[in-house]
Amino acid sequence: MKNVMIVEDQRMIRSILEEYIDKADDLLLAASVEGAEQACEICGTKKIHLILMDVQTAHRENGLVAVKEIKKLYPDIRIVVVTSLVDAGILEKARSSGADSLWYKDTDEVMLMQVISRTMAGEHVFPDAPPVVEIGTAKSTEFTRTEMRVLRCLVKGMTYPQIAEKLNVGVTTVKYHVTNMLEKTNLKNKLQLAVAVSDAKFVVDLAGDDEFIFEKTK
Repeated sequence: MKNVMIVEDQRMIRSILEEYIDKADDLLLAASVEGAEQACEICGTKKIHLILMDVQTAHRENGLVAVKEIKKLYPDIRIVVVTSLVDAGILEKARSSGADSLWYKDTDEVMLMQVISRTMAGEHVFPDAPPVVEIGTAKSTEFTRTEMRVLRCLVKGMTYPQIAEKLNVGVTTVKYHVTNMLEKTNLKNKLQLAVAVSDAKFVVDLAGDDEFIFEKTK
């Protein structure tokens, strides 16, 4: 019997995950919490074999930061990142944080239990790419890596000069990329663009994760 901890701030989703674990013959629900920091503390007091870790948890705590901490202290604990965020950066960060696998919440129970089983058997289960979403009239796959970097800055509320400084490019270059994205999406301005990508969870602003968001720019 393997002890499982669920880390999920949304009560309804947490309850669903609890039901999944309760139905499994070889899994035992040892803890179910809403915050990543609390999860780190529990690992020091209970024997945990598997964690289902959400990316954005209560109090804006970053689940991926917690994954890195837990893996450093308890490398034998298996961690499956569970998320509804389709930001491709989440997939990359989950890998680099030390997570064993990743599961998107829009897939079904059978898929999750398969991911858990394979993860407990020592496999690393990651999708090749995040789900495709629509941003205005464009699909998420139509955006370049550079445009994604600009989008992450827009979601943070950064101005053109701030984005230019952050990405080490000219303001004109930033405006050029924004113009291209507005043409792709048929949205009217950068504010609409930022709102659209946020609503679709295409790019996200994670607390304590600024260094990761731009680590691929070099």
